[in-house]
Amino acid sequence: MAQISPYYLQIGATVGMLVMALLAIFIRMKASHRPVTIRKIIIPPLGMSTGFFMFVVPDTRVPWLWALIAFLVGWFIFSYPLIRSTKFERVGEEIFATRSRSFAFILLGLLAVRLILHEVIQQYVSIPQTGGLFFLLAFGMIVHWRVYMYKHYKEVLAVQT
Repeated sequence: MAQISPYYLQIGATVGMLVMALLAIFIRMKASHRPVTIRKIIIPPLGMSTGFFMFVVPDTRVPWLWALIAFLVGWFIFSYPLIRSTKFERVGEEIFATRSRSFAFILLGLLAVRLILHEVIQQYVSIPQTGGLFFLLAFGMIVHWRVYMYKHYKEVLAVQT
C-alpha cells in the first residue's frame, strides 16, 4: 500500500484553502441579498466548534501556551479586517449586511498571510499540529468577528426608523 507524501498533503490543504476562500467570498456576496438573523450570526462558530474533536488525536495536540497564542492572534489580529469590513443597514423591519468591495480582497489577503505563516510554522511542528494551530487561529478570528456582528446587529435592531 502506497503512503501519501506530506508534500501532497500540503498541496491538497493549500488547494482546499483556496477553494474554501472562494466559496466564502461567493457565499458572503449572496448573503448580502438576504436579511441577517441572530441564528445566521451564531451558527457558523457553533458548527466550526466541532473541529475541536481533532484534538482527540494525539498527533494534533500542541502545548496550551501555543494554543492560547494561536487563538489570541486570530482574535486580535486576523479578525480586525473582517470586523472593519462588516456593516449592517436596516431596510424596513429587516437588517442586511452591506456589501463591502474590500471583503474579497481581505479574505484573499488573510489566506496569503495564512499560507506564509503555515510554511514558517510547519518547519518547527508537525503537519497535524500545524493544522491544529491554524484551526485555533481561525476559530479565534471567527468567534471575535461573530461576537462583533452580534453586538452590531443588536445596535442596529435597537435603532428605531
